[in-house]
Amino acid sequence: MPMRIAMLAPGLARHDAVSNDALGMTAALRAQGHEVALFSPSARGIDEPVQEPGMLEAWLRSPEDIVLYHYCVGWDLPLALFGRTRARRVLRYHNITPPEFFAGWSEGYVAACSDGRRQLDAYAAMGCELYLGDSPYNLGDLMERGVPAVRCAVLPPFHEIEELRSLQADTRRLPAGAPLLLMVGRISPNKAHFDLVDALAAAVAMAPGAHLLLIGKLDPNLARYGAALRQRIAARGVEGHITWLQDANGAELRAAFDRADALVMLSEHEGFCVPVVEAMALGTPVVARASSALPWTVGDAGLVWDSADPHLVAASVLRIASDAELRGGLRERGRRRYADTFAPPVLEAGLAEALRRIGTR
Repeated sequence: MPMRIAMLAPGLARHDAVSNDALGMTAALRAQGHEVALFSPSARGIDEPVQEPGMLEAWLRSPEDIVLYHYCVGWDLPLALFGRTRARRVLRYHNITPPEFFAGWSEGYVAACSDGRRQLDAYAAMGCELYLGDSPYNLGDLMERGVPAVRCAVLPPFHEIEELRSLQADTRRLPAGAPLLLMVGRISPNKAHFDLVDALAAAVAMAPGAHLLLIGKLDPNLARYGAALRQRIAARGVEGHITWLQDANGAELRAAFDRADALVMLSEHEGFCVPVVEAMALGTPVVARASSALPWTVGDAGLVWDSADPHLVAASVLRIASDAELRGGLRERGRRRYADTFAPPVLEAGLAEALRRIGTR
């Protein structure tokens, strides 16, 4: 039966991971015959009507309607809305980085993450009709707070990977070093860039031509972390072995995955990690730390180590680069995991099934 669904997000912007999920959900739900409206206080580069959140309650008509909130930051408005609405409530939890990762780097980030994680208790106590996590790791935050498993479902986020696959690669700004390590993601303390630099230094000691392509923006509010990262690079003597692109476009990102010997993801905290899925879809082997959601996201499609020991990581990348059988096996497993777990038709079917569950309660 068609449903009326209000999709609420704290912000919408082109190529943003949470925005991609909200927009992908919207398109999938409309294709399944549901009526969906987007609500957000800000929208940049979105080819879609977006209404102010203050208009959401007036848009709802029935207790059978659904409010689906993308929870990734502390925000009082949806918390209050979920507390009083008669509509059915779906909490889409994208995870909030624990504030301790930002201690000493940004007081603002510490405060924002602390506020966001404090609201977990309130959402868990509300008894929402559905708690929809990007990964089992994310749902753990809610189940530890008493949310019953019957009200939980895992749905990986919708993404732009099919668009990325269709792009013509642009290699003009890419380095020629080999082996080539790749890291994609914002420059943030939870991403463990210091460990990545140490792994690069170990790789250079083993293979002098080794190079790291670092793709990610540095928020000015994390300038202290950026300065410390540059100091680490200098201390390890690898300034000439790093290419850092803060403004890479889609064609360059496609080229980076094509050229890299491995995506190296040593994050200490990830709620899902879309770049890992991009790598799998495009046939780039993955080397990762077994932290937070990364083991589940990678599955059997990469080399996942309990330790971020720089020599272990470096040796893993060099082995992938030199061992055609290992490299081919990782590529095949990655493509298979993408097709079985993260491809758009799989996500669309998973979303439809999750909503059927709340319709039967």
